[in-house]
Amino acid sequence: MAAPAYSLDAARDARNALDEGVAKGDARLLCSVTGMWCTSCALAIEHRLARLPGVSRVGVDYLSATLLVEGTPAAVAPERVAAALGRLGYRLRDLEAAPDARQRLDSESRALAGRLLAAAVFGMWTMLASLLIYAGALPEPRLERVLAWVSGAFALPVVTLAAWPFYRAAWRTLRAGRPGMDALVSLGVIGALGVSLWLLWRGSAEVYFDTAVMLVLLLLAGRWVETLARYRGLRALEGLAPLPAQACRLDPTGGEARVPVAEVAAGERLRVASGETLGLDGELLDAAARLDLALLTGESRPRTLTRGARLSAGCRNLGDPFTLRVTAGVGERRLDGLYRQVQALQAGKGELRRLAERFAAWLSPAAVALALVTLAALLLAGVDPEEAAVRALSVLVVACPCAVGLAVPLASLAGTARALEAGVVFRDPAALELAGQVRAVAFDKTGTLTRGALRLAAVRPAPGVAEHDLLALAARAEWGSEHPLGLAIRTAAAEAGIDPRQAPAEVQEHPGRGREAREADGARLRIGASDWLAERGAAPARREAVPPWASEVALARNGQRLGTLWLEDDPEPTAAASLAALRHRGLTLALISGDRPALVRRLGRRLGLAPGACYGGRSPEAKRHLVAALPGPVLYVGDGINDAPALAAAAVGVATAQASAAASDAAAIQLLGQGVQGVACAIAIARATRRAMRQNLILSGLYNALALGLAAWMVIPPQVAVLAMVVSSLSVVANAARLGLGASPAGSSPGSRLG
Repeated sequence: MAAPAYSLDAARDARNALDEGVAKGDARLLCSVTGMWCTSCALAIEHRLARLPGVSRVGVDYLSATLLVEGTPAAVAPERVAAALGRLGYRLRDLEAAPDARQRLDSESRALAGRLLAAAVFGMWTMLASLLIYAGALPEPRLERVLAWVSGAFALPVVTLAAWPFYRAAWRTLRAGRPGMDALVSLGVIGALGVSLWLLWRGSAEVYFDTAVMLVLLLLAGRWVETLARYRGLRALEGLAPLPAQACRLDPTGGEARVPVAEVAAGERLRVASGETLGLDGELLDAAARLDLALLTGESRPRTLTRGARLSAGCRNLGDPFTLRVTAGVGERRLDGLYRQVQALQAGKGELRRLAERFAAWLSPAAVALALVTLAALLLAGVDPEEAAVRALSVLVVACPCAVGLAVPLASLAGTARALEAGVVFRDPAALELAGQVRAVAFDKTGTLTRGALRLAAVRPAPGVAEHDLLALAARAEWGSEHPLGLAIRTAAAEAGIDPRQAPAEVQEHPGRGREAREADGARLRIGASDWLAERGAAPARREAVPPWASEVALARNGQRLGTLWLEDDPEPTAAASLAALRHRGLTLALISGDRPALVRRLGRRLGLAPGACYGGRSPEAKRHLVAALPGPVLYVGDGINDAPALAAAAVGVATAQASAAASDAAAIQLLGQGVQGVACAIAIARATRRAMRQNLILSGLYNALALGLAAWMVIPPQVAVLAMVVSSLSVVANAARLGLGASPAGSSPGSRLG
């Protein structure tokens, strides 16, 4: 299928949507590339683009066909990058959605299957003819020479049509100044043909057409296996966005029309029917809505959200129809962002992947040099030119760095796919490697180790203030808040039939302390910690014993304290087991919260944490300092705005499923499932992935060192060299595939989140 027309605006949108971690003043471009044939193509593109003035970082992932470029806005302009790729023979296109990627892989698979079938059909006769010659089954030498020419004739379609992508990729990588595997493969095939024709010219029937055929046939078969591995990663990515294709749009006159979600812009209104799944992100305009959030959070219980709540695509309406104002169109939704982050992860480079690519970069020229040295040395030593040429050919064939190029990317793709199936999104290539090395894990409390679905336990209004008015003003002050306390207050107001009426004119967050809201009449509401209100001039309230199980929230209006609300929460059901699993791995654990120390210690006891590992009453800055003091690398798990500094300071930050936008932006790992069992899962998968990466690097490195040495110093038939090269590649693929076998770690449920 032809690639869709390149869209400048869409490419810029993808670039602007991923600006986290880019140096100040720089821009980022995230797109897809068509025309790549193997990892050598990806390295050649990186090498070419890295030389463009103003480009600071380039990452290309062949497996997902993703390109990531960072640099000055002029340097990463899509038209400039597209022109540079076009000169090499590649095409830039919008970042692929999962269905588009599947269509591309289907098209590539069909073309690959056709080439593989042609190579097998014609190559079979070439190998049969060669076998008859090697076995001496023919009665006279003249017939052997005739059969050798027949062998070459059947090899011709294989080494031309079936092998054409290797030659094309070799030419492109040569033009880019970064020849790799395809260049060696092409040299090996052409070398086998040249040696065979030279031997025929000399009257010998011991030709090596079968070597060229085997090289092409087995490499095509290896690509087929590699495509299957790419399919598995794609299926996991595709599960991130199973969203409806149409929505019910409301026009200004109140009319309704079913339209494709791609045609709906931010600011337009949608009507969401009972049982319908949201196709776009938006803000709830009705008083309340009852939603199933299982796709996004794994939470089995429906939740009631109130006016002003932010809704993400993927929620399902379980109550009456409601109206939604769209805040993010197609390509800008939360799930779209997660998809881009996973794509960016694949295009990024971790430490081990950079090591593998440096190894592969010098392996190809080293193999060519060693082949030439071997040929010259053998000729000077008086070895027969035929034997010298064959041994030099074996050096070329055996050195193809297929295994090196696939060693880390395949393990990374397999680990990422397994994590996605378990509801864990790695958003940073460094996180995939660092998470497997962490020594300490720190947790926030509310919404992380607790359910986050707090319940209003008691309302204590000040004298002269009605409970109804206190709850109504508190709900208005928490308008649009993503904090579990704010959500609980708004839900309690909705269940009591209280409508906050209208949004505040202005809202200001004070992470870890409270919230200020200015109403339309100029009145100022402050809601948050009691001592924070006192600091802001609110008169102290009559001291009242706060239950040890409750969180206290105070409210003041224009400096006058109106009362207190008490909310209760329960530990997240899987928290104790998750923490026990982490302790079993030998990790240091800590609980750091802005809530009251007594409440934090009480929760810690219920979860099996020592009192010395529970830190309460901590500001966002104090959280960051505590994280820095733990034995590193440290992994921090949080969900609120007040967790953003600690998430950024930790070696690996983890945002829970219901985390605020600030927390999610600061985190390198996003959990899609409810609870924190995904933390143990993420660490286990990261450890297994890093282990597979190291094993693959060692396997491929040992293979190339041993094979090159043997091919240079002793006679290895080219056919054996081909088999050895293919076996090394398949061993790397099989080792990476082990990451997807067996049950997911830490008791997670593969596929339950994304199916």
